Amino acid sequence: MSFLLILILLLPAPDAFAAELGSSITISIQSSKTLMVRPFEPVEYDILSAYHAVYESLVTIDDDYLPQPCLAESWEESASGKTWTFYLRQDIRFSDGTPLTAKDVVASAEYILARANDETIVDKGYYQNLKRFVASITNKDDYTVVVKATSDRQNYGLLYQMTFPVVPAAYVSMDNPPGSGPYVITEFHAGERMWLSANPNWWKTKPQVREIMFQFENTSRAVVESYEFAQVEACFTRSVAGAQHKTSANSLTMSYRTNQLECLYMNNKSYELTPEVRQAIRNLIDKNKIIQTAYLGLAVPTNFPFYPGTWMYNSNLDASFTQDVEEAKRLLAEAGWEDIDENGILDKADANGDLKHLSLRFYYYEEPDNDVREEAMNIITAALAEVGIECRVTAMTMTGLQEKLRGGSFDLALVAFQMDVTPDPGFMLMSTNYRAGNYCKYTSSKMDELFKSLRKQTTQEDYRQKLMDIQYQFYVDCPFICLYWRTGNVITRYMYTTCRDVREFELLRGIESFFTN
Repeated sequence: MSFLLILILLLPAPDAFAAELGSSITISIQSSKTLMVRPFEPVEYDILSAYHAVYESLVTIDDDYLPQPCLAESWEESASGKTWTFYLRQDIRFSDGTPLTAKDVVASAEYILARANDETIVDKGYYQNLKRFVASITNKDDYTVVVKATSDRQNYGLLYQMTFPVVPAAYVSMDNPPGSGPYVITEFHAGERMWLSANPNWWKTKPQVREIMFQFENTSRAVVESYEFAQVEACFTRSVAGAQHKTSANSLTMSYRTNQLECLYMNNKSYELTPEVRQAIRNLIDKNKIIQTAYLGLAVPTNFPFYPGTWMYNSNLDASFTQDVEEAKRLLAEAGWEDIDENGILDKADANGDLKHLSLRFYYYEEPDNDVREEAMNIITAALAEVGIECRVTAMTMTGLQEKLRGGSFDLALVAFQMDVTPDPGFMLMSTNYRAGNYCKYTSSKMDELFKSLRKQTTQEDYRQKLMDIQYQFYVDCPFICLYWRTGNVITRYMYTTCRDVREFELLRGIESFFTN
């Protein structure tokens, strides 16, 4: 069974705005780093949303976050997930009129894989994780693509990696290559604007929204201001400054989910952070208070590294994560911590009889243009202080915090991860990944076996069951604390999509089929 996730909040009925949306729309986004149109190498969040309207992939992800046919009309798995065969639609042309064939798919994938495997390239691109799933990709004929999975990723999750853009084989390394999607980039001026026009060769019904014009701004504040000053009809923003806008008769706000997962990491090798203490800290944190106070509501609380409400999330365990200060105190006492010297900080005698204070090194880094993590940190440290846990807080740069994490020289750390499109957080939970994401030094043979088994499941039902088991083990062991998924807002004068699951990097999804006046 899958769970439906509805992220369009407080919207009026579609007809209330449909009559006002014409054949074009102007949107403000933050863009100062994109110097050319490179669909395989995006460097900014919102530019990816524009690319998704221009370039299509073998597979697309629907509102239930399940793989659906796109350029591939069907696929089949064989040899227990070792081989995946994709059968292309035969009526698709790129915007320049040339037919799309399996050679184009293979060339696009091989370009991504070559960059991902090139040790001389620092930024290997948004689609670099393709290399973890694809051992080889070939064209059996003009309309059949054969993918050989890597030895440890022969599973259902491979379908999510088939969402990479496909361009003509001759254009893979060129600027602004033709795509097969509903729109074409007809004008691009770095740091200023970009225009998308309807693709006359699109294989589906011609989009009624004929033009999408992007206005580029240097800062998140300027993005929101351009909307407030009526320079544009919509804007995309992850900034808390956008939280002030509410749905009204003349404006609406669509909340969208990002791939950014915020966590409180706990060093499992620290003397103080035994399982009981980690569980106690979990019982002390009020996620909703942090979200409303620090993030002005622009986040969704989560107990696991999966999005709540989706088929991946184990909602049956949510009741076990209720904030409970008395339970936290009980767990701390069970672990032997008490305020022996009555100074407000819990103490414990070590093996040598020396008194140890429950005093933790707490590191965090701040985001540009705001201080949301500092506020989050203050709320967490205040909650811990109430039961006698002292935190020695240090603000750091992202690079500095990464060094602390990799070196294991921390107790607590506020960290954020850009999670992959494939629901598989093994990088942060498997014992072998200490330098790739498991900075908590969490070790569990049970968890390792669960991930090994997950990566052998070829059906959605079996894959889901393993994810449920992984989340149960995560609850039991409490290696770290998942706090919330960051969200953003599309602020617009006109509704332009009926999609339920509005997602980062695909903020234009549905505009090509939306009814206009």
